[in-house]
Amino acid sequence: SGGHYRPPHCFARYKSAILVAYRNQEKYLHHLLYYIHPFLQRQQLSYTIYLIQQVGSGSFNRAKLLNVGVREAMKDEDWDCLVLHDVDLVPENDYNLYICDEYYPKHMASAMDKFQYTLPYKSFFGGVSALTPDHYMKMNGFPNTYWGDGGENDDIAERIQLAGMKIVRTPPHLGRYRVMNYNEETEMQEPWRRPTSRHNTRKTWKADGMNSLQFRLLSRTKHPLYTKIIVD
Repeated sequence: SGGHYRPPHCFARYKSAILVAYRNQEKYLHHLLYYIHPFLQRQQLSYTIYLIQQVGSGSFNRAKLLNVGVREAMKDEDWDCLVLHDVDLVPENDYNLYICDEYYPKHMASAMDKFQYTLPYKSFFGGVSALTPDHYMKMNGFPNTYWGDGGENDDIAERIQLAGMKIVRTPPHLGRYRVMNYNEETEMQEPWRRPTSRHNTRKTWKADGMNSLQFRLLSRTKHPLYTKIIVD
């Protein structure tokens, strides 16, 4: 219930919140839930899956939705790890552990099939990543000002650096992900092209993030396989 699980026969060593920024991608969601629950249970984690949905049909703001997810998830539990997960990615290797690195933010989707299982560029931080609540607050979370797709991952990679941390990556043979694609005709011809940043992260990161987050919580409901948070 509510996408929450803890192992019945042992005490879980790690508690991970799985946060998915979501907008009307039902097929992807069903596919992800079908794979991710057994995957996480085999790792004997205590976890909850949160779906954070933005009301209305305006520009999507993935980064801000993840900030909301962190704020709401931390009300439930003192999570060891916040796993930020795109809805269209499915992990291929059970040994890709959904736990945080003790010292630094961890990029987990280090080998995605749509990039021929390599990184599209060196500072790439998209797809799936894992940060402790301390890491998240240290970098002031994600920017709230990225409307529409793209760009925010580079901002986040730069924030990590500015906050005195570095990105660690899951080794590529473990961090393999399949990208689900139900609308092939709309897929970008060059998905690896890096979006141009519209923000001066160095100047804005301390003022734009968790400390400036404003939203209206419209509902919070427990579904059979996830907790859904709808915000304006």
